[in-house]
Amino acid sequence: MTIPETLEETILQAKSALKVALDSGCNRITVDLVIPEIALKAQYLALEFAQLFKDEYGMGLKVIFPDTGAAALARREWGETEFKVTDIGSSRTPVETKISDTDQLFLVVSPSAVEVSLVEKLCNLAGDRPVILLIPQLEDVSIVGIGYAARQLRERFLSILESCYYFRPLESAVVIRTYPNLWQIWQEKEGEENYQLIAEVSQKPLGETLDRILAGENEEGNNQKSSLSLGFFGSIKSFLKALSN
Repeated sequence: MTIPETLEETILQAKSALKVALDSGCNRITVDLVIPEIALKAQYLALEFAQLFKDEYGMGLKVIFPDTGAAALARREWGETEFKVTDIGSSRTPVETKISDTDQLFLVVSPSAVEVSLVEKLCNLAGDRPVILLIPQLEDVSIVGIGYAARQLRERFLSILESCYYFRPLESAVVIRTYPNLWQIWQEKEGEENYQLIAEVSQKPLGETLDRILAGENEEGNNQKSSLSLGFFGSIKSFLKALSN
């Protein structure tokens, strides 16, 4: 496994993992770049991933934005496209009106907790057709909600999503997953520029679970001792700064 050093390399790695997931039969997929202000790159990323499918699906590909404004901006910036561009709907234009029988694959761009119920309905309406959630902003939904409705949402919808690619740089660590591999946690060695692979786990490490792993308490008992010395890790701040340009 290699660690990307630029956003472009990250996109290429994510595209590769996405292809593998689709070829394996996954049809509810997330591509996560958990990076500050990544949502500002939503339109750019949407076009990058749409290019991956435009030749195979053509007008059967539908790129869906969270609201009419974002969809209109994309159509204006992109001009004529081989695929369809729309929004996910609203109370006045139900999501049912956004789907047609000719649609073959749905790319939903940066949905947030506000749109999660509409995304769930879209997935139900899509049937066996693939739905890809690109940089979804749903982590708060899965870890913050403690009520009955939030638990139901996790069990009913969020649990069916397959993370084909996940990249999350932290202050002194990186969490990464490329389908079908396990989730990897790399941690900076104190006083060095090297990073060490300290764990591979079967579930996404979040909250206290991630804290325990970073503290050296890996419950799954499969800590790794590999290490990397990569320019990327030494310049995570530069990487994140580049995203805001």
